[in-house]
Amino acid sequence: MATVRVDAETKDVFDSEKISDHSSIDSSPEFVDEKALAEKAEAVALQVISTRDDPGLPVLTFRVVFLGVGLSAFSSVLGTIYTFKPQNATVSQLFCLIIAYVLGTAMAALPSHGLWRYINPGPFNIKEHTVIVIMSSTASSVATAMEIIAALDLFYDLRLNSAIAVFSIFSTQMLGYGMAGLLRTFLVYPTYAFYPSYISVVNLLQSLHFGGALNVKKRRFFWIVFTAIFFWEWIPQYAFPLLTAISVVCLADNGHHDFVRNLFGGGSSNEGLGLFSFSTSWTLITQGTPLVWPLQTLGMGLGYLFLTGGYYLNVFHGRNIPFMSTALFGVDGNSYNQSAVIDTDFKLNQDALATVGFPRYTTTYALSQLFYNLSLGSAFTYIIIWHWPELKAAFGGLRFLKKGHAEVDDPHYNAEVPQWVYGLLFLVSLAVGIGCSYAGPHGTVLIPAWSIIFFTRFSISIKYAVQIIAAFLHPGKPIPVMYANLFGNSTSFQTLYLLQDLKLGQYTKVPPRMTFAAQMAGSIIGSIFNFTMMKIIVSNNREVLKDPIGTRVWSGWVVQQYNSASVAMGAFGKELFSIGKPAGYWIIPFALHVEFIGLFVPLPFYIVWRYSRPDSRSAKAMKYINVPVITLYIGWLPYSVNGQWWPCLVIGVFSQWWLRTRRPRWFVKYNYLLSAALDGGSQVILFVLSFAVFGASGNAIPFPTWWGNSDTSSVDRCKST
Repeated sequence: MATVRVDAETKDVFDSEKISDHSSIDSSPEFVDEKALAEKAEAVALQVISTRDDPGLPVLTFRVVFLGVGLSAFSSVLGTIYTFKPQNATVSQLFCLIIAYVLGTAMAALPSHGLWRYINPGPFNIKEHTVIVIMSSTASSVATAMEIIAALDLFYDLRLNSAIAVFSIFSTQMLGYGMAGLLRTFLVYPTYAFYPSYISVVNLLQSLHFGGALNVKKRRFFWIVFTAIFFWEWIPQYAFPLLTAISVVCLADNGHHDFVRNLFGGGSSNEGLGLFSFSTSWTLITQGTPLVWPLQTLGMGLGYLFLTGGYYLNVFHGRNIPFMSTALFGVDGNSYNQSAVIDTDFKLNQDALATVGFPRYTTTYALSQLFYNLSLGSAFTYIIIWHWPELKAAFGGLRFLKKGHAEVDDPHYNAEVPQWVYGLLFLVSLAVGIGCSYAGPHGTVLIPAWSIIFFTRFSISIKYAVQIIAAFLHPGKPIPVMYANLFGNSTSFQTLYLLQDLKLGQYTKVPPRMTFAAQMAGSIIGSIFNFTMMKIIVSNNREVLKDPIGTRVWSGWVVQQYNSASVAMGAFGKELFSIGKPAGYWIIPFALHVEFIGLFVPLPFYIVWRYSRPDSRSAKAMKYINVPVITLYIGWLPYSVNGQWWPCLVIGVFSQWWLRTRRPRWFVKYNYLLSAALDGGSQVILFVLSFAVFGASGNAIPFPTWWGNSDTSSVDRCKST
């Protein structure tokens, strides 16, 4: 359809090929540019989110401090608990948003006269609400440093001083924040800097706080969905767990064949890839954010072929060890005895190695690392060939280092924090991180200063690549490899978190200085409670967390990744990852070298697009093939539980293709609100269940055994127990 008019507030008109950079759209536009909405991901930000602002709204209030601190402590504890669960669950920002809204509006009902006016300065407004959400969700983002400190405790019996541990967690987060601040000119402010998962957050914030008849209707819609999922979710999560992963193939096989379990199982930790397994639990489905992510990100299907085929073709000689796990195994298929080959000074014992032998990865985990590095390689070429104009505009003349703002094309943009503040934060955090690395137990130097400085240069998420490089810089030393991952990889994730929150503040017109302060406060509180809760969980569940598979209640699969890398790459880097070695792992770092493999993968798709007619189906299809994302998701499956991905596919296609192209008005008004309601309701009931019956408070109360809750097999009947 051609472009139609927008709301009367601005009287701007959308061009049929490009959305106007100066449009100001009400939170519920009457008319929608359907063609732009269907073709451009960033069009959603302009058509769903309002540019409305009231500069007089108070931002720093008693409510913000009180609720921000309380919810930060609460969400950081919950986030830490989820880290040690078999499900890859996280504390959603929408969860924090709902709780903050309920408590904030309750405080706004208090008296507002006399001294009460300091507690209740007036109606609970959108800017206060946003600051609380940023603060609490920052605290809920569990730091990689905490996971590595847990790995040191579990697998090396190395316990850091509490103060050193907390400062280590905080400093690594702040390194990422300083780095993000220097890059925000082109990764936050322009319209093309689109963060799809945050659209539902902003849409809900504006719906809750902006008046109008339509918004009343949207609020009613939200609460109906929120209540429905709240009362539904306890059924698959507690009373009827079979509904978390319904596999017709597994029900027919009833756990008799390993092949069926490996390919079709997906209900229990490290069980299988979950092919054709359908979950009815939104707690699991939301991990794929199917109502939010653009259609280009649905690229997981090839993983079933590569991972299963690789295992049964005995790639990496892994047929005699479990199909899925992030832990290390010996040649006999049992857990690897790392304590026998790592001395008390945390170096490789060559004499013991002759008896114990080299460790092995599961085939699926090794392939996951391979495709992750392949994704990294292809990302360089993909960005250059498809986004060269944006790169040139962003980096031209190194303007982003000289100032923190530029000519920004996003109507949601406003003034911000000076550039030197982020630079100073980065340098101070680096100094603190270096100091903490020299304060290990008994004088242990966890990683030298020169190595920290080297690895903080990596400003993108290169996970396994960092570990491989560290293995060759620190041969035979597993702990420096673990810490190299911390400073080289953790900072990149914290960079992304800051960028997202800066965009959230931009959309809701929160002064950037308040966004910055909220992130700093949330990180401080989160660091303290992350460490405290981690110590409690590790102390009470030590043996379960060290088990390669785990249980239905607790699992150490997240922490085991860091230990596996530290041993395999740190202690045996040259022996395992060099060409000609028996394990065949040399291909994993080989994929890192972009000049060999990853560099060329995006080129065929670009060439087809370049020499096709612009309006042809082949040209349009090539633009949707995001090679780095596809290769990344090929190796996405061999972790945790996998019963949720097929419903994610169905819902994602329905939302991001059918609704977006056939019902664009409904999509703009309700799609992201629906996502917020489903996430919020399921997170609230999951929190209640975690403390009421799942044992987060110390005592688990199992539901009585029946056909839908078996105690002799996995929840989807793919594996006997």
